[in-house]
Amino acid sequence: MTGREGGTSRVSPGVYLLTRAASPQFFKPILVRVIRHLDRTTYDRWAWVDAYQLDRHGDATERRALFLMPAGMRPVNVPPVPYAERRSRPRSGAASVTG
Repeated sequence: MTGREGGTSRVSPGVYLLTRAASPQFFKPILVRVIRHLDRTTYDRWAWVDAYQLDRHGDATERRALFLMPAGMRPVNVPPVPYAERRSRPRSGAASVTG
């Protein structure tokens, strides 16, 4: 993130964890991949970003425009998970249905 006039940080593209520190709407933390900072007029220390919400594998599930405080964004490193490793393993001792 880099500074800009007015004291609000400009958000750099990357993967971030968003919690209540970024905005009260993130009471349940989410992981996002920021595409770009949106140049919309807003309150001091707040910003609009264009981002993809990520699932537990790091795959984009939804594109969102988010209003948040850049100071509360936490950068994270999400290594890619190969598709073959994502498949659920068969449950041991699974009950069979007869009847």
